[in-house]
Amino acid sequence: MSRVSPYAHLYVHVPFCARRCSYCDFAIAVRREVPVADYVTAVADELRLRGASTSCAPLDTLYFGGGTPSRLGGDGVERLIDAVREQVILAPGAEVTLEANPEDINAASAAQWRRAGITRLSIGIQSFDDRVLRWMHRVHDAAAAEAAVHVVRGAGFDDLSLDLIFAVPDMLERDWSRDVDRMLALEPTHLSLYGLTVEPHTPLGRWHARGDIQETSEDRYALEFVDAHERLCAAGFEHYEVSNFALPARRARHNSAYWRVVPYLGVGPSAHGFDGRVRRWNVPAYVAWATALRTGTDPIEGSEELSQDNRSAEAVYLGLRTANGLAVTPAERNHVGPWLEAGWVEWTDGTVQDRLRCTVQGWLRLDALAADLTALRSR
Repeated sequence: MSRVSPYAHLYVHVPFCARRCSYCDFAIAVRREVPVADYVTAVADELRLRGASTSCAPLDTLYFGGGTPSRLGGDGVERLIDAVREQVILAPGAEVTLEANPEDINAASAAQWRRAGITRLSIGIQSFDDRVLRWMHRVHDAAAAEAAVHVVRGAGFDDLSLDLIFAVPDMLERDWSRDVDRMLALEPTHLSLYGLTVEPHTPLGRWHARGDIQETSEDRYALEFVDAHERLCAAGFEHYEVSNFALPARRARHNSAYWRVVPYLGVGPSAHGFDGRVRRWNVPAYVAWATALRTGTDPIEGSEELSQDNRSAEAVYLGLRTANGLAVTPAERNHVGPWLEAGWVEWTDGTVQDRLRCTVQGWLRLDALAADLTALRSR
């Protein structure tokens, strides 16, 4: 059997961006004019190729990620959703998320996204400091970010996720606390906070290699992460995954499906999919992906059948990165005893010692803790 169950989650990668951000190593296609018609046709072709009409149950979540999906505009997003709906059914109450950048948001586009069926927006703000935004090569400024949030609220969106990046280089003199204050003032329902990482094949990677910038210290990284945790939890947010916070009942259902390792279908350049046994991924370049589909060729680049060791390692890592925690055996309790004493982990309900979760201090050590417990399980 190829799948544990029919797909209830669909990811659609929209690669287009106005420019490449300084830290970005994602599969994107920088275009002044977005080829909406060709792109939507290619998505429809891949959905047919993947047998979406027969392999998908009514979708619980549909996620348009990127890239910058909002670059499609109001008409483009509506055409894309229509193309998806021709082949799959959305369940009642389905979560339909669109990633958007502030510069693409206006009253007309927001209203059209809402009418088309988008239920949730994830807005990439990254900072409220204009100097930092210019350094990141972002197109918008802080005022545009705040205005965009007010516009989408006026269009009827009440499920809003905002992204911020922390731990930027000290030379930028960014006031992290001020950014958190301005983010909270916009009253989002969900927040994603990502520590800046230096990837080699990016402008940031080149700056770092030349010695033009230095990464912030581990102490500064930890200070900003813990500060955000404390302030957001005090404001009523649940820190439910290492990088994600949500108000009660506002967790991201689509991303949570990834962390539960359930099957999902992915289409678009660089998109990944998982059928319960095998992971596959598409070619990353937009032109190669679109050309393959136009000529009747599968744009898949590779696949991997998960071994038992793979599954075990993923179970540990994904379990420890979420507030739901990880089931541990009696034999493992002694091993994690020092972690409990150090305050890196805790029992999920405080008493029954069979399910472990990371504290905020543990999340700062997530990779090391997961590797240690994975090694123990592989013996």
